[in-house]
Amino acid sequence: MRLKNFIPLLFLLLTLPACQNQDQTAPAPPPPDIPVVVLEGQDVPLFLEFVGQVYGLKDIAIRARVEGFLEGVHFEEGSQVEKGQLLYTLESQPFEEAVANRMSQVAEAQTMLAKASSDLGRIKPLAELKAVSQSDLDGAVAQFEAAQAALEAAQANLRASRIQLGYTKIYSPINGIIGKTKAKVGDFVGREPNPVILNTVSQTDTVLVEFFLTENQYLEAARRYLDDAVDGKMAEEQQAILELILADGSLYPEKGRVDFIDREVDPTTGAILLQASFPNPSGLLRPGQFAKVKVHAETVKDGILVPQRCVNELQGVFSVFVVGADNTVKERQVTLGPAVGSAYLVKEGLETGEQVVYEGLQMVRDGVVVKPVVKDISTNPPEEK
Repeated sequence: MRLKNFIPLLFLLLTLPACQNQDQTAPAPPPPDIPVVVLEGQDVPLFLEFVGQVYGLKDIAIRARVEGFLEGVHFEEGSQVEKGQLLYTLESQPFEEAVANRMSQVAEAQTMLAKASSDLGRIKPLAELKAVSQSDLDGAVAQFEAAQAALEAAQANLRASRIQLGYTKIYSPINGIIGKTKAKVGDFVGREPNPVILNTVSQTDTVLVEFFLTENQYLEAARRYLDDAVDGKMAEEQQAILELILADGSLYPEKGRVDFIDREVDPTTGAILLQASFPNPSGLLRPGQFAKVKVHAETVKDGILVPQRCVNELQGVFSVFVVGADNTVKERQVTLGPAVGSAYLVKEGLETGEQVVYEGLQMVRDGVVVKPVVKDISTNPPEEK
């Protein structure tokens, strides 16, 4: 009887701790610390970038204006040359021969003119005395005038021959940098298929950068300038902010301005050509380089920038996690504008002062309570210059 009473009591003692553990609930974990950024309104300058090509202020081709064999190259390739500096010499013997021949013709014409003048001087007084006929006088006058014309023609031919002789020496037309010569001593130049362009001299103290705007971009810019240009000063200020981004990503220190817009939009490409000039005092820029022209488009007043790492993208839909006043996370779709540095300009979906999750996006979801930790992240746009 005692054994029967002991077994239920033992079973009760064994099951009692298990029941007590089931009744106790584990304490809830604290909300996780989640870094957030507080959105601020600010003026955001927007820029457009266009691929451009660099040209010299003057790129002048050096050509042989007469045919002949190249006799001398009188410069160092790739060096600075001065205006009037001798660059090339061509064989001059054929042209010297032509000059000598023309000089003999001038001398012969001068002799004939002297004879005709003497004859006229002798016949004219006799004609006044009626000692010779009028036809004799007319013949002497005609011979004199013909001799004058022959002398003038011979002198003109002599000048032309001397000009041709002068073309055997080729001089630099400007101060600038000369390139690699395309003809060597002994080459026959001045006629195809031989090299016609011997070299190119470029003036690079100021360079020109050509780039293209699409038709829509041109219309937008033209309307904005027409609206803002109450006077010429506004337009000049806007033109002066052109910047140049070089191939290595560095920003060229000198500013430029648009000085030429083509007369037409190319119907084959739908783009219009613009040309900007940039000072090049250090000689860093050379013709043929490619660079990006950075153009100020507009300034968005009280714009909101959100760091790119805060943004989720799914099938073209962008969203961020916003922490509300009760520390509850809410996923919200946003409409974004262009990228500005490491941030996006927000068009719709966010307001100034809201907190957006910056890190730990994989740890949060809609409705989760978190402990926001404000992170000081600079979203300041590039300075407007």
